[in-house]
Amino acid sequence: MNLEFERIVPFKKVFINGLVNTLKITFISLIGGLVLGILLAVIKVSKIKLLKLFAQFYTSVFRGTPLLVQVFIIYFATPQLTGYEIPAFHAAVIAFSLNAGAYISEILRGGIEAVDKGQMEAAMSLGVSKRDAMLDIIIPQAVKTVLPAMVNETISLLKESSLVSTIGMLDLMRSAQVAMNSTYLAFEPFIVVALIYYVLVMILNSFAGILERRLKRSDRG
Repeated sequence: MNLEFERIVPFKKVFINGLVNTLKITFISLIGGLVLGILLAVIKVSKIKLLKLFAQFYTSVFRGTPLLVQVFIIYFATPQLTGYEIPAFHAAVIAFSLNAGAYISEILRGGIEAVDKGQMEAAMSLGVSKRDAMLDIIIPQAVKTVLPAMVNETISLLKESSLVSTIGMLDLMRSAQVAMNSTYLAFEPFIVVALIYYVLVMILNSFAGILERRLKRSDRG
């Protein structure tokens, strides 16, 4: 076995650019997914039947179809339907945000329903509006409960971002393909990408562990 890692060193800028794009897509999509997920979760636990049906239908569609299909629909079908060619980065962020929102909404819904209902009743009896009680009391407690699941969703989003290589965007996966096509080496570039993903996941796990310990200390305090 003859490994030639030195031959992919000239592609370090390509890998760095791919890493930056991967992190940008993951971060922006996570923010969009969180905003959408919170909104959908609140709707799901509300008593407005029409909105609840919409939120449930939305979740079933995005959880029931492959993410790659969603990316393709947004990237390739948008020009056909609207005449506007959406950039690959925008298509990726939209698709990942919509998909993440569906999963995060279910995670948060479970966390909200796990919070003692008496807390909402107590807050409202003190004159706190239902909206303020949900935002200031219920959702923060729900987030603490579902933190491990949220970390898993973030990790999944990070790894699934590799799908943007299929629409020609330079991410980590695409950078490995560029190096492979130029050097005719497969093992070296892909093992480098695998190691980068592994390090990123370990960093996320470490950050989640620190955050979880701090939350536990604040609860005790």
